[in-house]
Amino acid sequence: MNPITLLLCLLFTTASFAQDISGRWTTIDDNTGAKRSVVEITVTNGIATGHIVDIHDKTKLEKVCEKCSDDRKGQRILGLPIIRNMQKDGDEWEDGTILDPENGKVYDCKMWLEDGKLMVRGYVAFFYRTQVWVR
Repeated sequence: MNPITLLLCLLFTTASFAQDISGRWTTIDDNTGAKRSVVEITVTNGIATGHIVDIHDKTKLEKVCEKCSDDRKGQRILGLPIIRNMQKDGDEWEDGTILDPENGKVYDCKMWLEDGKLMVRGYVAFFYRTQVWVR
């Protein structure tokens, strides 16, 4: 194989991996900067979902989503699916939802990678909040 062709193949392969949201992401508290949980995102048939696989405050390991109003009501937060039905559109993932297990509210969601970090935006109409998750 031509060395230039090999180099180009490696560059494109690296770029495609850089855009992959799959894996474990640490959520960070907006106010304190402390680690809160780890969310594992998987992509199956073009749909991204995510669930909580670890909680940094070990006193909350048995806590359940009491304020949830859908099928997640009463489920343990550890293992809880919080991201549903995200679909890739260019460099972003959108048209899905994210659950805030603290208040039980479900928000429309958009996600994208920026400098190796996952930007996660929950929104209702024109009001939104963006969190930064790290690997």
